[in-house]
Amino acid sequence: MSVVASLLVLAVTGWLLVDSSSRGILEAKTNQSVSEAAAVIEGMQSSLRDADLRTSTVNVRLTLLARDAASRGNVGHQYEVVIAGPVSDIASAGLEVTSVPTSIRDAVEVGGQDLHTTPTLIQFTDGRADRAGLVVGGALLAPGSGRYPVYFLFLMDQEQQTLQVVQRSALLAAGAFLPLMTGIMYLISLQALRPIRAAREASERIAAGNLHERMVVRGSDDLAGLGRSMNHMAEELGRRLEQLEDLSRVQRQFVSDVSHELRTPLTTIRMAVDVLYEGRAELPPIPRRTAELLRQEIDRFESLLTDLLEISRFDAGAAELQAEEVDLTELVSVEVAAQQALAEAYSTTIVLDAAGDTHCLIDPRRIRRILSNLLSNAIEHGEGRDVLVVVRANDAAVAVAVRDFGVGFSAAQAHQVFSRFWRADPSRQRTVGGSGLGLSIALENAELHGGWLNAWGRPGHGAQFRLTLPRTPGGLVAESPLPVVPHEGSLR
Repeated sequence: MSVVASLLVLAVTGWLLVDSSSRGILEAKTNQSVSEAAAVIEGMQSSLRDADLRTSTVNVRLTLLARDAASRGNVGHQYEVVIAGPVSDIASAGLEVTSVPTSIRDAVEVGGQDLHTTPTLIQFTDGRADRAGLVVGGALLAPGSGRYPVYFLFLMDQEQQTLQVVQRSALLAAGAFLPLMTGIMYLISLQALRPIRAAREASERIAAGNLHERMVVRGSDDLAGLGRSMNHMAEELGRRLEQLEDLSRVQRQFVSDVSHELRTPLTTIRMAVDVLYEGRAELPPIPRRTAELLRQEIDRFESLLTDLLEISRFDAGAAELQAEEVDLTELVSVEVAAQQALAEAYSTTIVLDAAGDTHCLIDPRRIRRILSNLLSNAIEHGEGRDVLVVVRANDAAVAVAVRDFGVGFSAAQAHQVFSRFWRADPSRQRTVGGSGLGLSIALENAELHGGWLNAWGRPGHGAQFRLTLPRTPGGLVAESPLPVVPHEGSLR
């Protein structure tokens, strides 16, 4: 861009230089010609006043004056002369009188004693080539006879040659300056852009995770200051990330240790609670209700510990697949049957719609855990309406969509639902599960297979969760067999 701007400035400067030179040469030629023509006209006017027009006709006298003026003009080929006589134009030998434009003739006719100028093309009748020139027009006054226009045609050969020299010089200068200017601008741009390019490349490597990357700093200009700032930023970022990694590692270790340590006392408490629960029929009403609530909360606590242990395995990268060939439709049917008791408690009907060959290589335990979480959530938040489960497959993948028509959630919350311990409505009473880790674990299990778990929801229109799995773990899936957004017909 800078090179283009420089070339534009160069072109405009060259044009102004040539134009100014042309104007100056033409103006100098005009002033010189007007001065010379005025002197000649004054001499001719003096001769005309001194002549005895009684002994010679006006036409003869004008012819003599024209011849005399032409003789002086022929010295050095300075100018040619045309006098509008009483009978016809009187001109220098070999000159075509039409070389005098009509415009200047009209101006002289009405212009008094003023001199007028205009460029013209001087033509000849004796075989000489046409040449550029300048016409200076005035008038002679013959006592007792009238006013006779006189025109001087000055040749501009020398001025034309000067203009050609100026133009050639400008073109030669442009031809020499153009590559030089281009080279200089390129070197300047290269010198200025090289540190910026280095900064961009270094920032990209830092963004890619190479926190040991540093810029080479030279000098003390603004670019050097930028390099020092980026190096300081990289150092601070690396230090903060190390702190966060250490903290995260301590937190994961703490969760894992606490989960394991709580297993032993939880087992003892469960044994005692089971004894109380089995004998609750012999207890008074209040202790009996206490035993039931204690059993329920122990179940939830045990589920939370299981989820925490599962999350800690994912965080540590220790989760592994135990894949085997199964029919996904059959696996979904088994899980739907397992959720029937919960569905009946909520007066909910689970509708299963399966089609196609859904055989795939998956970890049944992990997939059943995903399905259990999706179905229990749909039943709990479906407000007693039907829950629709759709199973489809294509050549590369199988998919399950669980659709409810309950409270739903906003589009902005579609990704938040997979966050750990996140709840769409903190005030909503939980009656199923309650760890807040179910969807997070479900997403981890789906990604462990190389699949997807997507969420869609609208307030008052329910929600849909779509699980897409490759037929073999880690297989490439370009398109899911099911849409993530349900058809309009299902918005009931």
